[in-house]
Amino acid sequence: MPDTRPDQYLSSEGVCNACLSFDFQKKIDWNQKKSDLLKIISEKNLDKNKWNCVVPGSGGKDSTYQIIKAKELGLNPVFVTASTCDLSEIGRYNLENIKKIGFDVIEISNNSKVRAKINKIGLELLGDISWPEHVSIFTAPVKFALAYNISLILWGENPQLEYGGPKDSLNNSILDQKWMEEFGGLIGFRVSDLIENHGFKKHELEIYDYPREEILKEKSILGIFLGYYERWDSLRNYEVSKNNGFLSYEPDLEGCYFNFEKIDNYQHGIHDYFKYLKFGFARTTDQLSYMIRRGKISREDGVRLVKKLEGQYPKSYMGKSLDKILSKIGVSEKKFLEICDNFTNKKIFKTDQGGKLIKDNDSSLTKLKYDN
Repeated sequence: MPDTRPDQYLSSEGVCNACLSFDFQKKIDWNQKKSDLLKIISEKNLDKNKWNCVVPGSGGKDSTYQIIKAKELGLNPVFVTASTCDLSEIGRYNLENIKKIGFDVIEISNNSKVRAKINKIGLELLGDISWPEHVSIFTAPVKFALAYNISLILWGENPQLEYGGPKDSLNNSILDQKWMEEFGGLIGFRVSDLIENHGFKKHELEIYDYPREEILKEKSILGIFLGYYERWDSLRNYEVSKNNGFLSYEPDLEGCYFNFEKIDNYQHGIHDYFKYLKFGFARTTDQLSYMIRRGKISREDGVRLVKKLEGQYPKSYMGKSLDKILSKIGVSEKKFLEICDNFTNKKIFKTDQGGKLIKDNDSSLTKLKYDN
């Protein structure tokens, strides 16, 4: 894991905080954690005759696992999703599968015209085409819980515990507005910025606006990470979900080692590519680091696979061409390439003597170092 990762910490021995967190989790009494979770559920005194738990998600392998687990915990959950920006066919299939295995699914679909405008602003201003998706998946389920007076929201993993983050975030069990604003994908950009600087009306952005904290407290609405109360395991989650009808993507997924993550949105290839341009790593590094920590692959093989799989220019994703993805938000590929260059960290990639990025025939860049 490179030190360009945001919130990254390296110990004096050169060990990153994700690996330190992984070792920390080995010392946790997970049986006690499960007892703590059951106590929280019991003390909430939930009405078993109605929906009593919101499970937010996209329909991926983790959120499919979450709702199955919620039922095992004795809850009567409802699955709430905010539609992805460019929903894939397999993404639609996996959402429908949650209904097939016996759960109610509420799909909150954003205004496409408004979202396309925000997609474009996010791409040009932040280097994040999927800003509206990253925000609404955290806001829409909370708004639903508030509207239906459902006092428990069961989120999935605590990403800081799994991938590393500030030390005081590792023991955080609650997802609230403070967490969302720091870690939930806003990138320092707020709904108020869209209103003040980009001409949006407040009513157009209702889905992106997180409910006020005092209202949530008044209704006793609590959002907790399931991954705080049980050892999170993406591979286990995939197996459980697959055994319940979840489909992975075939053939191999561009820019990934796993073929069962980030398959719901055709924009994921663009999002991951900008992560690569900004920080010199993307999803393949995340996934292979996950496998290395668990002893399932050697570090040497991980470096080799990263060099092979990661950082290719996203000419297509899951078979959908880049120009078709961009056409939905009114951006040409020429403009896209200009935006890519604006967000590229030139300290990480090869340039010519004049400082211009060197690209191959496929518009892909070459990193200066693949092994830290």
